[in-house]
Amino acid sequence: MSETSLRVLSVIPPMTQLNTPYPSTAYLTGFLRSRGVDAVQEDLALALVLRLLSRDGLSAIRERIEALPERERSPRVQAFLAQFERYRLTIGPAIAFLQGRDPTLANRICGRNFLPEGSRFESLDVYIDPEGGDPLAWAFGALGLEDRARHLATLYLNDVADVLREAVDPRFEFVRYAESLAQSQASFEPLALALAEPLNLVDETLRALTLDALARHAPQLVLLSVPFPGAVYGAFRIAQAIKAHDPKIVTVLGGGFVNTELRELNEPRVFDYFDYVTLDDGERPILALLDHLKGGRGRSRLVRTFFRDAEGDTGKNGDVRYVNLGEADIAFAEVGTPTWDGLPLDRYLSVLDMLNPMHRLWSDGRWNKLTVAHGCYWKKCSFCDVSLDYISRYDGASAKTLVDRIEAIIAETGQTGFHFVDEAAPPKALKALAQELLDRGVAISWWGNIRFEKSFSPELCQLLAQSGCIAVSGGLEVASDRLLQLMKKGVSVDQVARVTNAFTEAGILVHAYLMYGFPTQTVQDTVDALEYVRQLFEAGCIQSGFFHRFACTVHSPVGQNPDEYGVKLVPLPPVSFAKNDVRFIDPTGVDHDALGVALNKALYNYMHGIGLEQDVRGWFADRVPRPRVARNFIERALR
Repeated sequence: MSETSLRVLSVIPPMTQLNTPYPSTAYLTGFLRSRGVDAVQEDLALALVLRLLSRDGLSAIRERIEALPERERSPRVQAFLAQFERYRLTIGPAIAFLQGRDPTLANRICGRNFLPEGSRFESLDVYIDPEGGDPLAWAFGALGLEDRARHLATLYLNDVADVLREAVDPRFEFVRYAESLAQSQASFEPLALALAEPLNLVDETLRALTLDALARHAPQLVLLSVPFPGAVYGAFRIAQAIKAHDPKIVTVLGGGFVNTELRELNEPRVFDYFDYVTLDDGERPILALLDHLKGGRGRSRLVRTFFRDAEGDTGKNGDVRYVNLGEADIAFAEVGTPTWDGLPLDRYLSVLDMLNPMHRLWSDGRWNKLTVAHGCYWKKCSFCDVSLDYISRYDGASAKTLVDRIEAIIAETGQTGFHFVDEAAPPKALKALAQELLDRGVAISWWGNIRFEKSFSPELCQLLAQSGCIAVSGGLEVASDRLLQLMKKGVSVDQVARVTNAFTEAGILVHAYLMYGFPTQTVQDTVDALEYVRQLFEAGCIQSGFFHRFACTVHSPVGQNPDEYGVKLVPLPPVSFAKNDVRFIDPTGVDHDALGVALNKALYNYMHGIGLEQDVRGWFADRVPRPRVARNFIERALR
């Protein structure tokens, strides 16, 4: 393969986000171009959604439905057919509105007689005004017309997605697409069986989009970046289409899912689709692979790369090999500036699922995603994958370098909104960045993830706000000092209260990541944690949160040293494909699933300002103990 002919195509497979490009291809493309490589990129996740959610796409969905026996059509699908002409006429305008290309349509959407309304609109019943007025007035007031319309249009899209899932592809989701085929799947068999099935409408559409991208770019090397289990199936379908079209095109699999779950990959069938699978940051492995493809090195000198042995290699023909020459990674300061060139930035959809002003940031607006530093400066939390490179290798860049990148990205995209996607952005680096932004007069809006540590003083929070910080998210996890100490979080509940209050006082929104089901967590711990959370909402310290069930991973301190946390791991089956989550036996015997229903119900209400005066025990279906937390604990902590 000659150097002059080599073109690299980086692809975002379905599904990731609808509102903004996932940043991995932007980073890789920017880096490769800085090294003189002919590099381009495509977002096939967005392209797939836009093709399906179009007039022609809806007509194709209807054809598939009409081919089904009537007894197999759910009430939701039958309602779609009954209103099909309204869906067909409104899908284009609704998409254009969510893309920001037709804002005046908000008036018609808010009139509630333009878009057909399916079962997703029943969620509005939660907000019914007892006076018989506008059910969304509490969220948007007399104004907020465009936001209100965006929420209604989002419900409309979710209705169509429900029909697609029930009538065409039972695995279809806008985010968690077919993730059960990949997440912690010890065997490749479920995914292999799915890939052997005849193509459904979604598969056919993705195949057509893949072939179209190949025709436009004519790449010799295709990189598929898979950040989540919900993007794995789509990536394999893309690779399947590429190999069927031209087996000589080299395909490479990488990304966050691979770095976390495929570290012990030993499944030869994966290499029917991908020629290579790389681990951890992609820059150095891809440079080594490019050198190999140009004849500069043999396969035994690749970096952090899996491949299947072929005739002429050492070892048994058909075995999976992992090679790592051990070359140093590219320094974070030298990875270059990500580029969004080639991605259709005016075609992303600003959707509004959650009405909470902080929660909506994840799905609303097109944010330039950027990293302040590589890895985590703390890297001690016992539930986190601290043994993996993306956490353990901390590497920063100067504030000048970061602001240079910010200015270059603004010049390219015309957008001044930034989401810093660090594991936990360091206070010292954020302080220097804020000062550099102010000194150079660069006006941006930004938000990102932090640790709620005492370094975030009221003065620093004010400085960050002046530099454009609008929101932060951070892990409170289980709001229990005993469990926070066991987790090695390095924070306490009263410290979190003071830090989050400092951000709120500076006009910065705060989101708390919350956890339940941690080893040795009792029902009493859970009730106490919810009381702390209630008080934090009541005091205005946090505006948003999300409870997730603790999952023990093989790369975390809990997974590696379970005895220290009072649990026993359940042995895993033989693993040839994905390895991450591991079940464990907790002697407390608490039914965390039942408690989780109550926790999420309470949190949903708290985020909408409902139920903050109620006794937290009222959220639980079963009898639970009284909170041991003083009703004014957070108030006292703030004093």
